[in-house]
Amino acid sequence: MARRRLGFWRRLVWAVVKPALTVLTKRTWSGMEHVPASGGVILVANHISHADPLVVAHFVYDAGRWPQFLAKQSLFEVWPLGWLLRQVRQIPVHRGTVDAAKALEAAITAVKAGDGVIIYPEGSTTKEPDLWPMRGKTGAARLALLTGAPVIPIVTWGAERIFDPRTKALRIRPRMPVTVVAGPPIDLSRWAGTTPSKAVLHEMTDAIMERLREMLAEVRGAPAPPIYAPPNGRVRAEPQPPRPAGRQAEGRP
Repeated sequence: MARRRLGFWRRLVWAVVKPALTVLTKRTWSGMEHVPASGGVILVANHISHADPLVVAHFVYDAGRWPQFLAKQSLFEVWPLGWLLRQVRQIPVHRGTVDAAKALEAAITAVKAGDGVIIYPEGSTTKEPDLWPMRGKTGAARLALLTGAPVIPIVTWGAERIFDPRTKALRIRPRMPVTVVAGPPIDLSRWAGTTPSKAVLHEMTDAIMERLREMLAEVRGAPAPPIYAPPNGRVRAEPQPPRPAGRQAEGRP
């Protein structure tokens, strides 16, 4: 990454955040060679803790790319955090609303401009009791279809020791062990050029989540259960592509 091109706010934020993460974590990283040095790319990751975005961001930054996340809108509503997130080019997601399409448009623009965009396909921290991946949302698949960008899988383990979403326990101490592994691009070629129908998007999403599940099993050294479907999970509206001007989708308000 050409650090001089980051601009003042991104350089400042990372000058503060990286030293803290270096002290806080003991890192086992592999697969950085799978993260392209340039060009638009979609990075998909499992989500086990509210602490893992910092761990994944550290990995992606050291791999040579700026960590640009699709992040929940509520974070952008907290001042001055929201203002700062915009300065460092994070993308807000309005979950479950018609404004969810704005995040997709912003992600498409970023990827086509040559940026790397990080997406948690699960949409939130996993609800699986042992922190295995759960069923994904289709935003990453839709972005891949609309941009043709490679989809790089990233799995992380260990951030739950810093903050465990099941118990809400926060532990801050030096050298907490964390593992991050990136894999080669997920083969989604069978769907290239197809219409992003509901069936196609779900098939692609299943392929993405299966790869993350397999990689996490290797990291954890344990067999993975089937992809988890939360029993009371509320299905959120998925981002939709921009509609052509002057047309309305039938049957939709």
